[in-house]
Amino acid sequence: MTVVSVSMPEELLDRLDRFADEHGYTGRSELIREASRNLLGEFEDAQLEDRDLMAVVTVLFNYEETNVEERMMHLRHEHEGLVASNFHSHVGPHYCTEVFVLEGDLESISTFVGKIRATKDTLTVDYSVMPVDEFGPVDELGHVGSE
Repeated sequence: MTVVSVSMPEELLDRLDRFADEHGYTGRSELIREASRNLLGEFEDAQLEDRDLMAVVTVLFNYEETNVEERMMHLRHEHEGLVASNFHSHVGPHYCTEVFVLEGDLESISTFVGKIRATKDTLTVDYSVMPVDEFGPVDELGHVGSE
């Protein structure tokens, strides 16, 4: 691996070190590599066009004060051809998460995420997208990564 020197203010370096310690990173390099991949990934949509994709979308909301859960159910049914899996979980005394696993093209996934982000009263919406063909070849039994 190539070694790269990076200049940054001491305060930022201290924050990175604390974050790495608190979140179990082995060191600064691992943290910087992951942050770099995440940043670059946000701007590589052109590389995702015309490819089979999978996405994981996570939504957090307060179920006692909203009807977000009902709206998530409607979106799941409205996009049943895109939603491969859906998981609902309670988090703490007042919150829920909805996790959607999507399989489709970039436009369909972007539309779905946009509708979730536009849903009033969601607290956070997070997602990641990955081309299915990056998993490696699939053998005759359907096992990924076989040669």
